[in-house]
Amino acid sequence: MLSTELPQGAVPKLERPGPLRERVYEALLELITTRVLAPGQHLVESELAGHLGVSRQPVREALQRLNSEGWVDLRPAQGAFVHEPTEAEADQLLTVRALLEAEAARLAARNADQAGVDALFRVVEQGRLAVAADDVARAMALNAAFHTKVMELARNAVLAELAAHVDRRVRWYYTPVARMRGGTSWSEHADLVFAIRDHDEQLASRLMREHTERTRHSSSYRSAS
Repeated sequence: MLSTELPQGAVPKLERPGPLRERVYEALLELITTRVLAPGQHLVESELAGHLGVSRQPVREALQRLNSEGWVDLRPAQGAFVHEPTEAEADQLLTVRALLEAEAARLAARNADQAGVDALFRVVEQGRLAVAADDVARAMALNAAFHTKVMELARNAVLAELAAHVDRRVRWYYTPVARMRGGTSWSEHADLVFAIRDHDEQLASRLMREHTERTRHSSSYRSAS
């Protein structure tokens, strides 16, 4: 029995073409962020290579990269382990996300056209319907779509890249809060869209900052246990 046990069908298929080390890195990152590979779990190169159908070299390279990015801890004479995030790390991460989201909202208020505003309103309406139907999965997906659209309307590729990286780690640290925040969250989204429509940069930034702070205080931190 392998010590790195993975559920049936959990391992992403490594499709060709593309650099093998990049595909192995993405596969392992997906397994970590979805917690198929749990925080603190020992990662054995040979076993991971067997699961992924590759040699140990690209797995070793991927683990080194994941270590440099904080997803994996390489311990001398012990091997590789999935990083165990702390509450302090998680709180600092949400602080950074609030700053990025607030700036995205400000830029969206400056740059958004009517088509972009209309798209946001459509997501808000769909989100409210999902909440009314108690469809938590859809509400979560629409919430992500809303924030992605705001980031798109900001028209700043560097900001979007940073936000995507931070959001992926946030989703790893925290349980979803769609059911807890429910309709309140979508009312806040609607207020934000009105500010973006009116090109009120200061109001949009403030509303997004307040929105992310409320979500932050509602979030449930997932410990490694």
